[in-house]
Amino acid sequence: PAVDESALKQDSIEMVVQVNGKVRAKLQVATDASQDAIKAMALEHESVIKFTEGKNIAKVIVVPGKLVSVVAK
Repeated sequence: PAVDESALKQDSIEMVVQVNGKVRAKLQVATDASQDAIKAMALEHESVIKFTEGKNIAKVIVVPGKLVSVVAK
C-alpha cells in the first residue's frame, strides 16, 4: 500500500490555554496561525477572561503547536 502524504496534514490543531499554570481553555487554531493571532484568540476566550478579570497580565507565552500560558497577577 502507498502512503497518501496529503491525508496526514491537518488544517487545525487543538491548543491548551493555561492561566497561572492551570488549564482553563482549549482552542482550535489553524496550523499556519501566527503567534500574535494565537495570543489574541487566547486572551479573548471567555474562560481566560473570567480568570484574568481585574488582574494585570504580566506575561503571555505561546509555544507553537502546544500551548499558551498566561501569567496574571
